[in-house]
Amino acid sequence: MLEDLKQAVLDGEQEKATQLTEKALNEGTDAERILNDALIAAMDIVGGEYERGDRYVPEMLISAEAMKGAMDVLRPKLAEAGVKARGKVVIGTVEGDLHDIGKNLVIMMLEGSGFEVEDLGIEVPADQFVNAVKEHQPDILGMSALLTTTMVYMPEVVKALEEAGLRSGIKVMLGGAPVTQEYSDKIGADGYAADAASAVELAKKLIS
Repeated sequence: MLEDLKQAVLDGEQEKATQLTEKALNEGTDAERILNDALIAAMDIVGGEYERGDRYVPEMLISAEAMKGAMDVLRPKLAEAGVKARGKVVIGTVEGDLHDIGKNLVIMMLEGSGFEVEDLGIEVPADQFVNAVKEHQPDILGMSALLTTTMVYMPEVVKALEEAGLRSGIKVMLGGAPVTQEYSDKIGADGYAADAASAVELAKKLIS
């Protein structure tokens, strides 16, 4: 059944993935095993296929949606069982920027890889990022920008974290079309990811 669930996620069959997750739980399959052996296993394959050029963003998105449907069923059971997330991420699109498709895909890929994610949404000002870090105490803060006119708010967030005394306790990762590794280094972030698959690999690396 777990192989069938993994395949349903790979094929982007959300309804089937949800039903198989419910069935596996009802038949007594351990929630953590479902997460690791079916959902995370599937999303690892999706990420690998994307990086090799065998899968494109729309295909990645439908697999992520299928995984999300399964996770909605599984998440309460994981909490009941006391299963700890791989790490916690607070993420948002910076001030002035309304774009969220890339961010949302990163969130689904991170969740599919075992991370707990707090989505702050779009047009997030520096003080809101800081307050979210204080409240949720994440391992990683993720920022996204799709415009050169809004990526200038990224260093403001890094500076606000420093002023609040929070910078040393958190990793900062950046993403978005105009952002580069050079820009990430320049503003004092910990890493840059060009796409959702590499964002997951970067997150794993940053907390290892």
